[in-house]
Amino acid sequence: MELSLVTIGLVGIALGKTPWLPDNLQSVAVCILFGGLGGCTYCLRGVYLNACVHRRWDIAWLPWYFIRPVVSLILGGVSYLFIQSGLLLLGASHDAGSGQNQLGIWAMTFLAGLNVDKFLTKIEAVGQSVWGIELSRQSKQQEKIESERP
Repeated sequence: MELSLVTIGLVGIALGKTPWLPDNLQSVAVCILFGGLGGCTYCLRGVYLNACVHRRWDIAWLPWYFIRPVVSLILGGVSYLFIQSGLLLLGASHDAGSGQNQLGIWAMTFLAGLNVDKFLTKIEAVGQSVWGIELSRQSKQQEKIESERP
């Protein structure tokens, strides 16, 4: 269901069928929707892997499959804010055209929705370096796991 709504939203904006949405908010809306698209993609992958490949589908995960795309929508919007504020930089050159820059932003918001845990860790690292906030337990555990890898 979420995938249908995200797709309808993206197509509607692309076709100019959103006159109720001000122009200055359309880019934010597209980023939110691309984050949701990343989250839906991740959930669909989880369904076919757990139900078909590994045969370990469990109904206890249903709330996760419904909540995850919503979190991804939120992070799509948050990632837009971090990129536009300059707190999260894209690896593109400054002389790239605005079309290429917009594609980079959409790609980043998709990745934020696709990999929520890593993106939240990245945002916390930015918050720690800019404002001195303490990392969450989840981020600390993730850092520990990554430091122990060979």
